[in-house]
Amino acid sequence: MKRGYAAFALLLALMLPLLGLAETGLPPVETRPANTDYRPAFLGQTRAPGMRTVTPYQVDVLTDQLDSPWAVAALPDGRLLITQKAGSLRVFTPGAGLSSPVTGVENVADAGQGGLLDLALAPDFSDSRLIYLTLAERVQGGAVTALARARLAEGEERVEDFEVLWRALPGHGSRGHFGSRVAVDREGYLFVSTGDRQGLDTRPRAQDLDSAYGKIVRLTADGAPAPGNPFTGQAGALPEIWSLGHRNVQGLAIEPQTGQLWASEMGPRGGDELNLILPGRNYGWPTIGYGIEYGGGQVGEGLTQMEGMEQPVYYWDPVLAASGMAFYAGDGIPEWQNNLFIGGLAGSHISRLQLEDGRVTGEERLLEDEGQRFRDITEGVDGALYAVTDQGRLYRLGPPGGP
Repeated sequence: MKRGYAAFALLLALMLPLLGLAETGLPPVETRPANTDYRPAFLGQTRAPGMRTVTPYQVDVLTDQLDSPWAVAALPDGRLLITQKAGSLRVFTPGAGLSSPVTGVENVADAGQGGLLDLALAPDFSDSRLIYLTLAERVQGGAVTALARARLAEGEERVEDFEVLWRALPGHGSRGHFGSRVAVDREGYLFVSTGDRQGLDTRPRAQDLDSAYGKIVRLTADGAPAPGNPFTGQAGALPEIWSLGHRNVQGLAIEPQTGQLWASEMGPRGGDELNLILPGRNYGWPTIGYGIEYGGGQVGEGLTQMEGMEQPVYYWDPVLAASGMAFYAGDGIPEWQNNLFIGGLAGSHISRLQLEDGRVTGEERLLEDEGQRFRDITEGVDGALYAVTDQGRLYRLGPPGGP
């Protein structure tokens, strides 16, 4: 199941520099009308110039037999570890395919947007075989976003020593907006995103420091509040909170060159955001934003800016339905280096963003003809990108000749 550039693409890539054509500065990739008439806060905050990849690359569908995959991570030996919403994991081995389901995750609330969601390898995975998992966990009152730790058994038929380290309490009956991405920074601390739990009664809690709803938290490897968190010692504030004012962050990635944390956040009807996450900052939801309610009315007072609240680095209207994301640090496709790749659900494509000095200077749509909801993306050890879709596919995008 290979899809690659033909000889024409290679010829075009060689001719473009000779013709004086660049991959950047093209018309914006979004041509549909916006849902709102909101004005961006600065030039390039939305509908950045388009660009295109001129280096030949190959696209492969490695399998279409996954069951509602949500996250993919690269193992040190080149294989891939994938979560499935119903509560199992799968291992994909190039040349051999998918393993049987890996069991052992407990109390998964697989309903609506809930289930077994993200995963990240512990920094010492090669020795410890420890992984971090996020899930919608069944608790009294409904479900919570939870962070767990487990060990991938040597036989890889199950995870062992499964333990929940942290919960975004209290439980709630809503089946949506769990957030639930996890990222490990250079010091080994864990960033975990939560959502506002998709209720008119719960969304204001994104602004409350005594609530874990609508937050990004920073934890130690054992699930305790990490030292140096911005609200430590503040009366009434949860000490694990790193940032607040989030609606539903389904993408977290650490920029390799700087170590900075970036997040993709789903808006309502319009107003999906890309944010540079800084400690103690308020990202505005539901007070400000660039979207409207699904029914067409304004959100709150219809404000897009307020003192003391951060502006998104970039926003989409209509929405991308931004999900998992990754920076590309390899050299297989040189023009992709340090670009950010974000899976689009409603957008049915992967968004490639070029960042310069904290601003988006170019955008490209990849695989938009595939008709897939791209849920997560990661870089493999071979310098290729790997993406999973809600429809059960695993894609590889990389240098010709793989996988």
